[in-house]
Order: sequence, then C-alpha cells, then structure tokens
Amino acid sequence: MKRLSITSVTAKGRMAAFCVPLLAATAFVAPNVAHAQDVSSREGLALQNQILALKQQLDQVQSAGGSGALAAPSTVSAPSGGSNGDLTAQLLERVNTLEQQQREMRGEIDQLTNDLQKQTAALSKQVSDAQFAMQNGGGAGAAAAAPAATAETAAASPAKATTPDALLAAGKTALKQRDYTTAYDNAEAALKNAKGNFKVDAQFLLAQSLAGQKQYRQSAVAYYDAYRQAPKSARAPDALLGVSASLLAMGDKKAACQALGKLKSEFPTPAPRVARAAESYTAKGGCS
Repeated sequence: MKRLSITSVTAKGRMAAFCVPLLAATAFVAPNVAHAQDVSSREGLALQNQILALKQQLDQVQSAGGSGALAAPSTVSAPSGGSNGDLTAQLLERVNTLEQQQREMRGEIDQLTNDLQKQTAALSKQVSDAQFAMQNGGGAGAAAAAPAATAETAAASPAKATTPDALLAAGKTALKQRDYTTAYDNAEAALKNAKGNFKVDAQFLLAQSLAGQKQYRQSAVAYYDAYRQAPKSARAPDALLGVSASLLAMGDKKAACQALGKLKSEFPTPAPRVARAAESYTAKGGCS
C-alpha cells in the first residue's frame, strides 16, 4: 500500500506538470483569437474558426485531465504488487498521450496563427495599394478618360436638327422607323419657322405622325390644314386622301365619302397611286 501511495503522488505531480503547459497554451491562443477578429477576409475568418475550435479542444483536454476522468489510484484495489505496476503503467501512458496531444495542438495553433498573420498582412497591402492608386493614378486616369468619353458620345450622337429642312429630314426618318412621337416633335418644331413648301410638308408630316399614334380626329384636322395651305399643290391630293383615311378609321364613312368626292372633283386625273388609294377608300366607305 505504501508503494501505491508513492506512485499516486508521482502521477499527480506529472498531471500537475501537464496542466501548466495546457494553461500556457490557452493563454497563447487568446491574444491570437482577438487579433483574428480584426480580419475581414474569408481566409482569415476560416483560420479564426479553426483556432477557436482548437482552443475548445484544449479546454476539453484540460477538463479531462483534471475532472477525475482517470480512475484515482486510491480507489483501485491492489491485491498484489503486479496490479500496482499495471496501474502505474496505465497512468503514465495516459499522461504521455495527453502530453503528445498538447504538443500536436500547440504546433497546429502556431501554424494557423502564422497563416492568419500572413493573410492579414496581404489584405492590408491590397487595401493600401488600392488607396494609393486611387489617390495618385486613379483620379488622373478618370479625368483623362472623361474628355475621351465625351468625344465618343458626341461622335456617336448626330447634331440636333435646328433648321426647318433638317427637322423635316429627321422627322421623316423617325416616321419610317415608326417613331411617331419623334416625328411629331420634329414636325411641330419645323412649323414654327418653316415657310412655303417647307411649311406644307411640315404640316403633312404632323398629320402623318398623329395618324401613326392613332389620334385620328387630330390627324384629319391636320391633313385638312395641309390641304388648305396649298390647295393646288402636289401635296393637296395626298392631304385629302389622309382626311378620308382618318375619317374611315374613326368610323365616319359619310364624311370620308365627302372628302373623296372633293378629291375627285378637284383632281379628276390624279396620279395612279392616288387614284388606286381613292378607289380603295371608296369601297371601304361604301361611297356611291
């Protein structure tokens, strides 16, 4: 029994000696975990989580070493000296295993801490480089790029039409593209300063753009205004056709037939295109 007591004291001493480096490892982990909290990169967060996991493992090992998980020598019956030797060997093997686990975890913590410090330094360098580029080269590059972009935009965008003929040309192009709103705007702008034939053409374009927007009542009035401005011009028959078409679209067949009658009486020999359109509208309106 005396030999067993001495062995127990020795084992307890080794266990106490084992707890000291465990506490030191725990104290080593804490400042590195605090340092890892300042890292915002994905790699840094992963390393931080691994260090926290190792700290928990160390705490579990420490708890296992001091919580009485190992059977106390005083509670083991020792019928013979051979049994005492076996118990001592078991205790020594357990302590050696725990010490080996401590050394392995300490090495892993050191490696992870070094990796974390490298990641933090790399991230800080990237941020510093980006700030330096913005303060020195980025602003000048953006300032130089602005005039170039402005020039490219000006080259890509045609000059805005201002004269009546330019406005009419732009409006007719928009009409062909079925951009009736733009055609209307150009025709209205051209009417403000247009004179003579330009004014008649602008009025006719205005009527066409209204018809394209299915504003048939306004288009009928606009077509008739184009006719009134030059009742003997080459544009007059087309204007009367536009009046008839707009009235038919509104469902006013009687008024449409009156417009067609005016066309036939004033232009008995119209162009073939106008004659064909008049015959078609006459059939749709049921004109006699």
